[in-house]
Amino acid sequence: GGGGVGKSALTIQLIQHHFVDEYDPTIEDSYRKQVAIDEEVCLLDILDTAGQEEFSAMRDSYMRTGEGFLCAYSITSRSSFDEVAGFREQILRVKDADHVPMVLVGNKCDIEQERQITSLE
Repeated sequence: GGGGVGKSALTIQLIQHHFVDEYDPTIEDSYRKQVAIDEEVCLLDILDTAGQEEFSAMRDSYMRTGEGFLCAYSITSRSSFDEVAGFREQILRVKDADHVPMVLVGNKCDIEQERQITSLE
């Protein structure tokens, strides 16, 4: 997702179990977490990427090595929602595949009063 949609906040919540409420733009941070999925232990390698356009040249590299993707947008930002389709297309192009594991994440649902994207969209 683009800058400011909450990718780092989601990652920190998953890894460290606390909510980060200040915005500190990320260039790249990586994390590891052991989880159980369908009773099988898995090791997640999580790459928290830069959302800002000035780091877009790094995206192809991230996408080439990734095995699954969370495409995040802010429910308070129409432009971040519109931008997600481009990220999806870029992932499919870089992976040279018709099907790549992806999950669309609508973030910032705690500020519902600022919602710009409907649940139906």
